[in-house]
Amino acid sequence: MIGNDIVDLKLARTQSNWRRKGFLEKQFTQKEQYVILNAKNPFLTVWQFWSMKESAYKCYTQKQGKRFYAPRKFECTLISETKGTVIFEGNTLYTTSFLSTSYVYTTAREKESKRLMFSEVVRPSTLEFNLKNQLAHETGFSAKDIQKVKTTIGAPRFYHQEELLTVSCSISHHGNYGAYVFNLDSKF
Repeated sequence: MIGNDIVDLKLARTQSNWRRKGFLEKQFTQKEQYVILNAKNPFLTVWQFWSMKESAYKCYTQKQGKRFYAPRKFECTLISETKGTVIFEGNTLYTTSFLSTSYVYTTAREKESKRLMFSEVVRPSTLEFNLKNQLAHETGFSAKDIQKVKTTIGAPRFYHQEELLTVSCSISHHGNYGAYVFNLDSKF
């Protein structure tokens, strides 16, 4: 399974005061708070950790089939500036973050594998269009014949007729940015 999350940093700056009383304590573990408060850029670290938690949550909930809210139970560790892990109830999820001056974008996966994964950052209004076009390119099916169906927890699955194309898929948007990530079924 895979998951993703994107944070528009300009919007986060105006809509979320991460320095307000109780914010860090409610969302982040003691270890994460220490890393945030000692970072060169605490603002960016807050949103990178948030993005890591959200992408790991999406990955985990696709596998378990249930939704819940428990951000402090997902503990982030940075291995490098862009690579990290998120631990939840003994499960390790591997993350890769893309940091820019405009957004933080993170993908999470269950295994550190080299399996082909497709990911793209786009305008929110073009998310589904771009995703279907990428699926069409990879599978040879027409984009207009590819349909999105949501699971009971809201995770997207893409089909051609009744044939499942995506093993796992995650879509995220915030402010001026949208992103998708998917793995194809192994037969493609």
